[in-house]
Amino acid sequence: MPNVNAFEILDGEYDRGLVLLADHATARVPESYGNLGLDPSVFTRHIAYDIGVEMLTRKLAETLSCPAVMSTFSRLLIDPNRGEDDPTLVMKISDGAIIPANHPLSEEERHYRLDHFHRPYHTAVGGVLERVARQSGRVPLVLSIHSFTHAWKGVARPWHAGVLWDGDPRIARPLIDRLAAIEGVVVGDNEPYDGALKGDTMNRHCMETGIPHALLEVRQDLIGDEAGVNLWAKRLAPIFADLNDDPALHVIRRYPSRT
Repeated sequence: MPNVNAFEILDGEYDRGLVLLADHATARVPESYGNLGLDPSVFTRHIAYDIGVEMLTRKLAETLSCPAVMSTFSRLLIDPNRGEDDPTLVMKISDGAIIPANHPLSEEERHYRLDHFHRPYHTAVGGVLERVARQSGRVPLVLSIHSFTHAWKGVARPWHAGVLWDGDPRIARPLIDRLAAIEGVVVGDNEPYDGALKGDTMNRHCMETGIPHALLEVRQDLIGDEAGVNLWAKRLAPIFADLNDDPALHVIRRYPSRT
């Protein structure tokens, strides 16, 4: 059995109707896997986890008194934000770094990681969503927190934050508008990535079920320390609270997916 849990649940007021998720919160790998054959320095990089997201999620959950679910394993082990049949579920190479323990990967090992890490995390997400729906008496509102690098392949990224979404605009559009209204903040609409990804966390738990949701990306250099986390939590908390306070958003509504 693995010697790290697959998830951590931050308890909050389940009757509020709001849930935070952090798919890539940490760079941890069970001791039995060593460093996956990598130099330990790799686990300080974005390829191992979303820098700043654990601190930001904890701060937002505390400020908003809402529950959150965070993964507790590195995405280099297995990526919880990928479908089980996605070819990038277990990366063999990431941003130039070859992961020796992932290539070759036997089917037995692939299923082991699914059974002990990927699936337990998603079971926990589903359980929290069910508990929030039961205790609040309404459909949950879900916000997934991620972060991205300030540059990619030598090209600077201009955005301070990005909102990723597929076919459901209910949370994404007002979130983009509110972020864009903050002086000096450049916000991306499905930048730096496209939010339509079959089998990912938002697709699986929200698009397919009709739960209102959005995925927020914050640039890593802006939340890499306590001061940055506090600033972004102060910016985001009232926006999230206002969205959650709108009863019109807490309904099941299915939209066509672009996947």
